[in-house]
Amino acid sequence: MSGAAMKLDGASVVVVGMARSGVAAVELLRAKGARVRAVDQNPVTVPGVTVEPQTDAAFAGADLIVLSPGVPADLDVVESARRRGTRVIGDLELAGWFIEGETIGITGSNGKTTTTALTGHILNESGIPAQVGGNIGTPPASMVTTSHQGQWNVLELSSFQLETTESFRARVSSALNVTPDHLDRHYTLENYADAKARLFVNQREGDYAVLNADDPICRGYAGRGAGKPVWFSSAHEVRDGAWLDGDRIMLDGEPLMDAAAVPLRGLHNLENTMAAAAIGRLAGATHAQIRAAVLTFPGVEHRLEFVREIDGVAWYNDSKATNVDATLKAIAAFSGGLWIILGGKDKGSDYSPLAGPLKAKAHAALLIGAAAEKIEAHMHGAVPVVHCGTIGAAVEEAYGRAQRGDTVLLAPACASFDQFENFEHRGREFKRLVRALGSKQEAAWRN
Repeated sequence: MSGAAMKLDGASVVVVGMARSGVAAVELLRAKGARVRAVDQNPVTVPGVTVEPQTDAAFAGADLIVLSPGVPADLDVVESARRRGTRVIGDLELAGWFIEGETIGITGSNGKTTTTALTGHILNESGIPAQVGGNIGTPPASMVTTSHQGQWNVLELSSFQLETTESFRARVSSALNVTPDHLDRHYTLENYADAKARLFVNQREGDYAVLNADDPICRGYAGRGAGKPVWFSSAHEVRDGAWLDGDRIMLDGEPLMDAAAVPLRGLHNLENTMAAAAIGRLAGATHAQIRAAVLTFPGVEHRLEFVREIDGVAWYNDSKATNVDATLKAIAAFSGGLWIILGGKDKGSDYSPLAGPLKAKAHAALLIGAAAEKIEAHMHGAVPVVHCGTIGAAVEEAYGRAQRGDTVLLAPACASFDQFENFEHRGREFKRLVRALGSKQEAAWRN
C-alpha cells in the first residue's frame, strides 16, 4: 500500500524522535485511533507519553513507523524493520494524509524560511486564508486540526521531511536553490537533490512548480512531475513568473515594485521576494496586494537580522546561515569591513569557497566551535583567523577590534549542535551578548 494513506484505527504505530514534530505525530495518531509507541535514542521526558529506548524490541509488531525529521531514514533499527516488511514514512507524509485545504510547499538549501514567512504574510495581508508551518515553527501534524477547505497551508520543507514522503502533494511547490548541504546525512549532492525532488513528483495537471531559472538543479525539477513550471530569475527575463529587470521586479510581464523598496538586504532576498510574489500571485493575490505586503514584511529572526549599532559598528545576526552557500549570500550583502564569526558543528562541508570573498571583504574570521581548525585549513591564509572558541569570546574580540564603519556578522556556515540546542539558541545568545555591550566612547568620556 505504498503511496496511499493507511487505516490507523487500531494500528500499532511507532514514532521515532520526540522533538516537536514527533510529539505532534503522536498526538495526531492517537486522535486517529492508533496504538502509539514513542521511541528516542536519548532519555527524554514527554508529558503524557512513555518514551522507549531505540532498540529492535521497540519496533516489534509495528504496522507503521513514523520518523521525525531529525531521525536518519537509514538507521539500522529502521532498516531492519523495513526488511521485515514494516512501512516507514515521515511526519510530513502522515500529516499530508489528513490536512485539509490546498498546500504550498517551499524548499531550498537557503532562503526557505524567509520565503515561507513572506508568502504567508502576502496571503494573510491580501485577505487570503493561510496558515504557516512545517520546518518553520509549527510541525505539519499540528496543522491538521487547524486546517480547513478554502485555506492555504504554507509549509517550509526540508530534505529530511521530504525524503520520507510517498503520496505527499502540494498544489504549489517551490525550489529556491540547491547547493551542497547536510552531506553528513545524505552523503552526496545527488541524494540531497533527489530528496528535495520528492516535492514535485506527485504534482498533477493544474498544479504549479515555482522554480529558480538560474539554478541548474532547480531547472531539472521542472520534469519531475506534472506541475506547470513558473520561473523566477535575477539574471534574465522569464515568460511566466518573476524576474529582475534592472532596478525593478517584474511579475507576469508587469512591474511589481522597485527592487530598492524591498526591506531585506542582499540579492538573495530579492530572489526570495520574487519566489514569494510568484507563489502569492498563483494563490490569488494581486500585484498591488503583493507589493503592499512586501513593504510591511518585518523579516525573519536570525536571517541577516540587524541587532544594533555601537560606536558606528553594525552588528548582524545570521545564525540561520548553517551552510557555506548561506554564508556566501550573507557576505555578498555587505560591501566590506567585516568581522565574521564562523564555526560550529561541521556537516561535511567544503569551506574553501569562503576564502576569496573574505579576502576581499573581511578584516578577520573569528572562529568558534568544533569546525574551527577545518575552516582555518580551508582558508589557506586568505584571511586572518582568530581562534575564539566560544561565541562570547568572539563577540568580545570583535567589540575590541572593530572600528567605526565596520560590520560584525554572525554567519557560521555550520550547524549549532556542538555548543547550542539549535541555530535559534545560538542567535539569541549572540543577540543577548551584543545587547549587553556598552559604548566604548561613552566609557571613555566617563573616565
